This record gives sequence, C-alpha cells and structure tokens, in this order.
Amino acid sequence: QVQLVESGGGLVQVGGSLRLSCAASGGTFSTYIAAWFRQAPGKERDFVAAITRNGGTTPYADSVKGRFTISRDNAKNTVYLQMNSLKPEDTAIYYCAASASQWVTAWRRGYDYWGQGTQVTVSS
Repeated sequence: QVQLVESGGGLVQVGGSLRLSCAASGGTFSTYIAAWFRQAPGKERDFVAAITRNGGTTPYADSVKGRFTISRDNAKNTVYLQMNSLKPEDTAIYYCAASASQWVTAWRRGYDYWGQGTQVTVSS
C-alpha cells in the first residue's frame, strides 16, 4: 500500500511558477509509474503528466506541453511537477497518482493510489 502526499501548491500570479512535490511512502516507489492529474471546480479530473519508473518516458497533456515538467527522484521517493508560465486555466486541485501497471497511461482509472491533492490558484 502506497501513501502519497502532495505539497507545494499555493497562489501565484499569471506567468509565475510553482513546483509541486509528491512524497511516497509504504512501498517501493521506484516500481510504480507516477502521474499528476488536476481537477478544476465543476470539472472532471484530467491528466497532466506521467513518468515511467526510470524517468525515460514523460507524456504530457497538450495544454501543459512546454510549460510543465515532471521528474522523479526514486532515492527520495518523490515525484515533482515544475510548472512555469502559469495561466488562470491552470487553477485546480493537483493530485499525485501511482500505478503498478506495466504501461504508462493518461486514463484516470489506470492509477491505483492517489494523494489528497494540493490547491493551485493562478490569479490574473
């Protein structure tokens, strides 16, 4: 059983940056695919980015390509999301997720474990 705890959210102005962290415990984190999703008020939880076990593959949602970067440090059991050039439409609760699957996916139900989320608000 893996527990995930996100941190690093907050209020930032348009064009600013934030770095989210997701600390994992209770399992061998390096054996899991990790991902970030986000959910804006009244909307579904959407895929943002994922990273394979060794960090070699990192798919992104089109809406964040070129602005967000996902990375991981397996020695620290942590996955990161660097968010640059933030826009008001990036405002959402950001969730970390982990999957024991063999394949990386953008499908929400493909992930076995979820954090509690961290709020990101981008003001204009």
